[in-house]
Amino acid sequence: MTKRKPSSMSWESWIDQVIEEGRQEGAFDNLPGAGRPIASLDRPRDEDWWVKQKLRDEGASFLPPTLALRKDVEEARAKMAAARSEAEVRRLVEEINTRIRTVNRMATSGPPSNLMPLDADRAVARWRAGQAEGAASAEARGGSGRNDDPKR
Repeated sequence: MTKRKPSSMSWESWIDQVIEEGRQEGAFDNLPGAGRPIASLDRPRDEDWWVKQKLRDEGASFLPPTLALRKDVEEARAKMAAARSEAEVRRLVEEINTRIRTVNRMATSGPPSNLMPLDADRAVARWRAGQAEGAASAEARGGSGRNDDPKR
């Protein structure tokens, strides 16, 4: 249990005494980072440093909704390119369009959103072109992309 400060002692004196007792007992020996410089010492002062650090440690996004949406659109486009069917492409387009409409309607903090919903037909056409290109390159490599080896 922690000792209580004696009423006859000032806070500063009592704190100094507790620190000195801890030092003598070895409470400060072998602490992590001992002897190394403080990593953020040369950075400008930021009063919210601890919040930002916690978000980084937790892997949480701290982007304004409109900027996070741009990142989500790029990820959705990558998923569309890797989709296995036209229906999957259309589903991905509808999901990201729902997010775009929601953010466009509700975004109040951060930069404004100027993203328009994606055109599903264009996305499907782009996906088909990618599929045709992939099939052509597989054929050029010497096969249809299937395993035609009868031994397997």
